[in-house]
Amino acid sequence: MFNIFGNNQSSNNGRNNGNQNTPNQPREDVLIELKGIQKEYKTDAGPFLALKGIDLKIKSGEFVGVIGKSGSGKSTMINMITGIDRPTAGEVWVNGTPIHKFSENQMAKWRGTNMGVVFQFFQLLPTLTVIENVMLPMDFGNKYNPRERREKALDILALMDVDSQADKLPTMISGGQQQRVAIARALANDPPIVVADEPTGNLDSKTAAQVFELFQKLVEQGKTFLMVTHDDDLAGQLSRVITITDGQLDHEDHRPVQKIVPHSQNGSKPESESEEAQLEEVS
Repeated sequence: MFNIFGNNQSSNNGRNNGNQNTPNQPREDVLIELKGIQKEYKTDAGPFLALKGIDLKIKSGEFVGVIGKSGSGKSTMINMITGIDRPTAGEVWVNGTPIHKFSENQMAKWRGTNMGVVFQFFQLLPTLTVIENVMLPMDFGNKYNPRERREKALDILALMDVDSQADKLPTMISGGQQQRVAIARALANDPPIVVADEPTGNLDSKTAAQVFELFQKLVEQGKTFLMVTHDDDLAGQLSRVITITDGQLDHEDHRPVQKIVPHSQNGSKPESESEEAQLEEVS
């Protein structure tokens, strides 16, 4: 069985091998660090400062929630960490690497092996099957022997409980199942960090709880997780929640971790299964 939480991750935690920290680098126990991050966009009405000097540190193995109103800057901050967008000023250090200095090609290559990204609207390619979507990061990153990729992708899909959907197109499966496939794709190259932007925003409450339970298991097994959410109930399950207001860190909440109760334990049928049954009836 393919183990996405292998020892290769814990041996160096994704840091640059053989390089000792310089005085400008963050401490080794800090996995992600934002230093004075500003992001300015040019608009017809003039410059708009979306981020106003964000300072943030996240340690390995944390499950951190990011909340805030629409337009507060939380997704913009996430895009700084993933390298999808670049800061106007400030520094972004991830795994001991100054990613704000990367070219586009360097960023794409680095992100492919060091970070998994889960998007709100899944972003699955509609012309590829479920398993082909999961194998795509392996192909781009030249990860694993080509003959092994399908088996490894199946193992990850099994972890997400959607391996039975492997050869279907994304449009043939439910929304909850598509989100599980999107998570599987984010895990394809076994990244030490997973970043999710509103991953449950388009899901019903039962499926959202199931997806969140998967995230908790990933953190328990060694991943570092950063999740943007509007769901106060899910945010309440996290030990650390950061609030963004008007492009600034407003405050942090630290609380005891409370495990959610999976809906499958109360005798109700998981929403993804009922949706799948409806799709099969239609087809």
